[in-house]
Amino acid sequence: MKQNYKLLLSYDGSRYYGFERQKDQELTIQGKLESVLTAMPRSDREPVESFSAGRTDAGVHARGMCCNVFLDTDLTEEEIQDYCNQYLPEDIGVNSVKKAGERFHARYLATGKIYRYSCHIGKNKEVFERKYLYHLEEEPDIEAMQKAASYLIGEKDFKSFCGNPKMKKSTVRKLFNIEIRKTGSTLRFYFHGSGFLQYQIRIMVGTLLEVGFHKKRVEEVEEILLAKDRTKAGFTAPAKGLCLMKVEYD
Repeated sequence: MKQNYKLLLSYDGSRYYGFERQKDQELTIQGKLESVLTAMPRSDREPVESFSAGRTDAGVHARGMCCNVFLDTDLTEEEIQDYCNQYLPEDIGVNSVKKAGERFHARYLATGKIYRYSCHIGKNKEVFERKYLYHLEEEPDIEAMQKAASYLIGEKDFKSFCGNPKMKKSTVRKLFNIEIRKTGSTLRFYFHGSGFLQYQIRIMVGTLLEVGFHKKRVEEVEEILLAKDRTKAGFTAPAKGLCLMKVEYD
């Protein structure tokens, strides 16, 4: 009898074409995970399908992606985790495996997500962390960015910050909080929201950085929201700086 399992994953997305399985592309996180789970000792031989909390884009990383899968196996939770970590590539790890209720669904029951975007400030390149940090040669005006970020908090229509021009569904999302922290030469943005549109966080980071470098006014962020026009917002920050930290459930 199949049992629903909740899996927490970490992965370095540098060499992958995003999380979601693709028909003609082997290098996806979901594709690698499902391939390993399908080969795992089970009572049935049907291909395993996983359900994730979201679809991180090409080059985006995760420390806390949540998935659920239905498996008919005699292996314990720990043995499933050990099997996955033995056969998955080194840049994908299963942090935990827990039995879940039959109705648990990683995407539909998620109530919030926390993402982090990381930058390195300085003339010198951060050689060893280059795959996870967006390089800024000069320090932006953090106070101005914090003021600008306040316009993004709450339930808003983020159409101006959506990277999908053909988006037909609602572009309204709820953003609970944005924190901007600088420690040494590292600048980090933390976004806590109910969910996010394609490229939304990276466009928000690009827009806030343009405010920080005084290419846009602080108040302009509110005007951008009201415009509902992607061309009014800032650039899309590189994928490598973005990491999914946590998916929340009630």
